[in-house]
Amino acid sequence: MQNSGHACSLTMQTNSQTDSIDTSNKPQPIRLSGMAAIASLLLACALSVFANSNAAAAETSDPFGTAAMLPPRPALRIGDAAADPCAAQPLDHALNLQEVVNLALCNNPQTRVAWANSLVQAAQVGVGKSAYLPGVDLNAAANRTTGSTPAVNQRNVGVTFSYLLFDFGARSATLESDRQLLDAAIATQDRTVQSVFLAAVQDYYQVQAASAALDSARDSERAAKESYDAAEARYNAGSATPADKLQAQTAYSQATLNRISADGNLKNAQGTLANMLGMDANRGVPLVPADTNPVPDNFEGNISALIKQARQQRPDLLAAEAQVKAAQASADEARAAGRPTISLSASSSRYYYSGIDTNSSTLGVNLNVPLFSGFSTTYRVRSAEAQVEARNAQLEQVHQQVALDVWTAYQNLTTATQALRTTAVLLDSAQQSAKVALGRYKAGVGSILDVLNAQSALASAHQQRIQSTFNWNISRATLAEAMGSLDASLLQILSDGSAPKPLENQPGKNPLQKIQP
Repeated sequence: MQNSGHACSLTMQTNSQTDSIDTSNKPQPIRLSGMAAIASLLLACALSVFANSNAAAAETSDPFGTAAMLPPRPALRIGDAAADPCAAQPLDHALNLQEVVNLALCNNPQTRVAWANSLVQAAQVGVGKSAYLPGVDLNAAANRTTGSTPAVNQRNVGVTFSYLLFDFGARSATLESDRQLLDAAIATQDRTVQSVFLAAVQDYYQVQAASAALDSARDSERAAKESYDAAEARYNAGSATPADKLQAQTAYSQATLNRISADGNLKNAQGTLANMLGMDANRGVPLVPADTNPVPDNFEGNISALIKQARQQRPDLLAAEAQVKAAQASADEARAAGRPTISLSASSSRYYYSGIDTNSSTLGVNLNVPLFSGFSTTYRVRSAEAQVEARNAQLEQVHQQVALDVWTAYQNLTTATQALRTTAVLLDSAQQSAKVALGRYKAGVGSILDVLNAQSALASAHQQRIQSTFNWNISRATLAEAMGSLDASLLQILSDGSAPKPLENQPGKNPLQKIQP
């Protein structure tokens, strides 16, 4: 039975010898001393466990304070809010971008897995620290041998103390490896948080884009209906051919089909967003309309400075560096495993055997020198050194990937910026062209093809404008995530359209300080 590191073990054995059976049918006397000893040991064991349980309840469950090494649970904390950001909130109102991201960080299983993995590694640090403390064991046994004359009673109670004094750095290497792995787990958690953060932003804007596309499709359907009505009126008046009416009717049917498709795309985007928030896909998530302010000026940054900044704060790069240090510590641990150890031991016991009561105590220093282990230590060292080499190669791979991610995200943002500015002009000219073409046709001086072409161009311009608007916001978030600086301040910028500082002038920071996972 074990409770909070305290153990009480009791061994009871009954041995029967069949070679000397008493067949005299005489009543055998009951010896209470052996049974009383067993009962006494059971009672002592129960009392010890009970006392240890009470002591453990009064003590902290984290004596080494490993929980303090971890950041808070994944959540989005704005300002100095003291309330629990993950407290259950009814979805009885439309959610803004910050609320969507917070729900994703709190409810998405990926963030919970990353948090649990950090807890696991923090506990391993506690295991590493425990190796510096002594160990104490209590052992108790009671045996009664029957079948012989007379019966033999044995009882033994002992306490053993052991303390490792010196091991040539094996414990320190193990603890250092555990600490570095904890740093890697925290950095990996940070990377997971930023990935979920970005995915929530993308899904939020995808729903907004799909909703705007549906509105645009409805407008196009209404315009196509107006063109069809105009063609039908002219046909009935005898001033238009049947071809005009049929072409207008075809365009109207196509616009209706586009509206139906846009409605389906919106429902799919809403299901994806609900899944990201840890909900069932059929759960509706109302959203506040996204901001569509013009592109602010002076947000571009020098790409070399951006890459340099990203390499200082990207969580996956920090995790790879910690993995290298952990592998180096594991190699030191493997080397120390083949070296001598010095430990202190002490024990005290009381032994009773067939009426003889004996007390004994020992105190000693033990030296253990490994002489030969079948070359296992040699190959453990070789394996650990190869692991260091592999971790270094992985670090270099991540180092190069950071530069590629920042470069790609920056170029995508540049392209999105140019597209957003161009689609503004495209939409304005398409609206004027469609208005003029329909007016000319109603006046009898234009063709139905001009009207349909203008309306088709207008619908395309609407779609491009909608997608480019939300693609630009997603591209900004993607660049921030590539740099390892995706945090709450960006949400404020995306929400109110304010111009951020030039990216290369923003000081390096740990996104955990604002996201606080």
